[in-house]
Amino acid sequence: MSAPAWLQVLVLVFLAGVLLQDTWLIYFSAAISLIFLIAHLWRRSALKKVHYTRRFYYTRGFPGEKTALTVTIENNKLLPVSWLRANDPWPEAVGPEEGNILSPSHIPGQGYLVNLYSLRWHERVVRSYTLVFHKRGIYEIGPVMLEAGDLFGLYEQRDERPPTEYLTVFPELAPLDPFILRAENPFGDRQASKPLYDDPNRPIGVRPYHPEDGFRRIHWPATARTGELQVKVYQPVSSRVMVICLNVTTEVHFWLGYSPALLEHLVKVCAALAYQSMQDGYSVGLYSNGCLAHADQPFRIRPGRSTYQLAVLLGALAGVTPYITAQFETFLIRSMSEIPFGATLVLVTALVTENLQNTLLRLRRYRPNITLISLAESAPSPIPGIHTIHLPFVDQSGEIVTIKETP
Repeated sequence: MSAPAWLQVLVLVFLAGVLLQDTWLIYFSAAISLIFLIAHLWRRSALKKVHYTRRFYYTRGFPGEKTALTVTIENNKLLPVSWLRANDPWPEAVGPEEGNILSPSHIPGQGYLVNLYSLRWHERVVRSYTLVFHKRGIYEIGPVMLEAGDLFGLYEQRDERPPTEYLTVFPELAPLDPFILRAENPFGDRQASKPLYDDPNRPIGVRPYHPEDGFRRIHWPATARTGELQVKVYQPVSSRVMVICLNVTTEVHFWLGYSPALLEHLVKVCAALAYQSMQDGYSVGLYSNGCLAHADQPFRIRPGRSTYQLAVLLGALAGVTPYITAQFETFLIRSMSEIPFGATLVLVTALVTENLQNTLLRLRRYRPNITLISLAESAPSPIPGIHTIHLPFVDQSGEIVTIKETP
């Protein structure tokens, strides 16, 4: 029976006691009504000034790594909380080390981190866990659902508390030995690590004129001042730019599904290429026709070699999903205007279709440095001017994964 129905019964009992002049009925109805009133007021204040906080030692890591988690609940008021239940949605892929801690959920791959408390006034409770990163991805944590009630168990109060936090599991790095990259020129025409040319926008001084110097380099004010020909000295620069283009399509007809194992291997290959390229001093970018997790647009990360560029690249690869926004050939053509001219293009794909080959032939006229890494079952036919590397994907059973030709 609901509380309003109970109140109606109590009013009738109170009126009956008054009419019958029965003191016991009057006291009984008044006492029960007082209990309902106290329980109602307790319920309204149960979750006020109650704070739920998660603190992660690391929010990013590679599969197999662990991180510490502390969950803190605080009751910052004089009124105690007789009972409190915190249901925190938690993906199993980044769950606690003890597998039986998470309660089951109706959502596949997700459970609930449930904690029960009984808090006194101004009390804080801290509980610690060890999380294990199991699988690549960007995982959403929260928001937590707090449930509390009165001392008598008559009422319950629920409140969904932000914030929503994210844990990122980077992809594993595929071993580079099987790539069979050319030792002298692994990614196409590589620019030398030494200075190649002088940037006229960066003058750093003057020096005496040499016979091989051009007329435009003469510094006329310095020549007039010294009485001898002087030329400008510019800042020597060199640039090595690489853009990795990932095709997330793993089936000829993408609407029929995808191969999870093949997609994971594509991501691992891109992660290894990004890591090796950053170590070699390249300015690395990443383009893909797939959607990121919690997004509906393809991602384009412009080339850079800052301290955080590798983390940005691996974070993007962690969020790669099988959802395709455009055909890879169309995506490449549309993205060329954003890619710096002279950059080395490394295409990683599991499908080398005729349309893709024709697109590469068109791009070859304007982009001289293109490397194609194919994970298809059979080696693609040679493409003039395109450095092709064939790496058929071998699953755990040692068999080459075949992409089915569906009519």
